[in-house]
Amino acid sequence: MAKVLMKGNEVIAEAAIQSGCKYFFGYPITPQSELVAYMAKRLPEVDGLFLQAESEIAAINMVYGAASAGVRVMTSSSSPGFSLKQEGISFLAGAELPAVLVNIARGGPGLGNIQPAQSDYFQVTKGGGHGDYYTPVLAPSTLQEVVELTQVAFYLADKYRTPVILLGDGMLGQMMEPVEFASIDFTEAFPKKDWATTGTRGDGPPRVISSLELNDVNLENHNKKLQAKYSEIKCQEVRVDSYLADDADYFVVAYGTVSRIAKNAIDAARQKGIKIGMIRPITLWPFPEQAFIERKDKAKGYLVVEMSAGQMVEDVRLAVNGTAPVTFFGRTGGVIPSHLEIYDAIMNVAGGELV
Repeated sequence: MAKVLMKGNEVIAEAAIQSGCKYFFGYPITPQSELVAYMAKRLPEVDGLFLQAESEIAAINMVYGAASAGVRVMTSSSSPGFSLKQEGISFLAGAELPAVLVNIARGGPGLGNIQPAQSDYFQVTKGGGHGDYYTPVLAPSTLQEVVELTQVAFYLADKYRTPVILLGDGMLGQMMEPVEFASIDFTEAFPKKDWATTGTRGDGPPRVISSLELNDVNLENHNKKLQAKYSEIKCQEVRVDSYLADDADYFVVAYGTVSRIAKNAIDAARQKGIKIGMIRPITLWPFPEQAFIERKDKAKGYLVVEMSAGQMVEDVRLAVNGTAPVTFFGRTGGVIPSHLEIYDAIMNVAGGELV
């Protein structure tokens, strides 16, 4: 299949349609409005349904309804809008309903601005809403990876009956790159969605989907079932990438678009004789803890780079568990760090080893 030049938000939308998504409910908000517009145009062409809701809260509850019918459904928003969806996401998790949720994050807190930021890390990886739940979170760094991870998001949602978040930022949503829409062959056969509320037609008991359980013992048992599912996801679905890591003594840890900038800084530091590489979490939850455990006897230090005041750095410190120093460098408010700033941060971390 030939490559096509597309904008990031449109790549997400097209990849979702080619993954079998026929239903989209959303509300426009920059910097992801092109995704909504693309869905409005394309879904009718594939006999799908696009509906612009009256608010983000309405949109996520429409997702709940469609997911209850067993169809592939998606919504998208940006940071303040994604905050409004948290109650619905908690309901989806409690009712074990599959759906894909896109957050093209922008600077915050509050309404903030529309510049790229990564300050929604806590919100997407720690549950965000109320109750003991997690959602798998995928963080692409290129538009070609967007094509792959959008398919993976729908796969994980159906496999585990869970909402799955695709996290990008304004830079990813607005950039243009050539992409190829190659399909992933998911050979695993899923069980029938015999839980979906498609009507019993007089055959069998009615199906009821709800996250409401007034009996405390029943609710605790349901929570134990959810926790067992999350443990399986942590064992089976970790994704991580590395760059120049085989002989590295020091590591930059970065995800999403800022990891691309960090690679230039790593290349420059390598030219100065510093053995530095990168660990790039692709799944932010589950976090790739094993990648740090495997390097605990060799790593001399880590530099965590984020477009936030420091959020993922907490997960890195837990994974490193005191075996090496962890330093943080970040910019906030939609300011994108330059490769020269990251290079200087690398020099500060590895200063004692400079050649």
